[in-house]
Amino acid sequence: MREVLIEIFGRPHGIVLYQLLDATQFTIYLSLIAFVGGGILGALIALVRIAPNKWGKRLTIAYIWLFQSTPLLMLLFLTGLGIPRLFGMNIDPWYAASLSLTLYSSAYMSDVWRGALEAIPRGQWEGASALGLRFLPTLRLVVAPQAVSIALAPTVGFMVQIIKGTSLAYIIGFTDLMTIGKRWANAPVAGTEPYIIFPLMALIYFSLCFPLSLYSRHLERRMGTVKTLRPVATA
Repeated sequence: MREVLIEIFGRPHGIVLYQLLDATQFTIYLSLIAFVGGGILGALIALVRIAPNKWGKRLTIAYIWLFQSTPLLMLLFLTGLGIPRLFGMNIDPWYAASLSLTLYSSAYMSDVWRGALEAIPRGQWEGASALGLRFLPTLRLVVAPQAVSIALAPTVGFMVQIIKGTSLAYIIGFTDLMTIGKRWANAPVAGTEPYIIFPLMALIYFSLCFPLSLYSRHLERRMGTVKTLRPVATA
C-alpha cells in the first residue's frame, strides 16, 4: 500500500498519507478497548446503582462524580506520568491510555445505561415482583431487554466522544494518528506544513466519527418511531 500511495501522490505526500493511515489503526484499537472496557465497567456500575443497596449507590455516585469531574487530559497525566513517577515506575503508554479512557468512558456510559434502566416504568418491576421474580431475574428477563432499545443510540453516539478523546493520548507518548501527524507537521520537510497535515488528520477523524454519528441519529429516529407507534392501552 505504501508504494501505491507514493506512486499516486508522490513524495513526501504518499509517505505521509501512508503513515497517517497506518497510525489510525492504533486510534481505532484504543477506542475499541475503551469502549468495551468502559462498557463492561459502566454496566456493573449502573447495576450497582439501581440495586437496593444504599452503600453501593453511594460508592457508584462518588465514582461517577470523580471521573466525570476529572478532565481526561488530567487522567492521562496521572496514569501515564504522575503516579508511575511517584512510585519510580515506567508504565507502557498503551496501558496508561487504556486505563484512563476506560475509567472516563465507564463514568459516562454508566449514567447512560442507568438512565435507560430507570426509564422503564416502575410497574414492570412491581409486576415481576408479584410473579415472584427477584431483582436480577427481573432485570435480565424484563427490564434490560426494554432498556437496550433506549440506550443503544446514545451508546453508539458516545463512541464518537471516545474516538476524539484518544487524540489526547499523544501527551503521554502513545503513538497514534495525532502523534504521527504532529511529528510530520513539525518536520522541516517541504509539503508537510501544518496547514496541510492538520486538515488531513481532521478528515481522517471525520471519516471515523461521521458514520457513527449518522448511525446514532438513525437509531434515535428508528427507536423514536417504534415508541410512537406502540399502541397505548386505554381504560
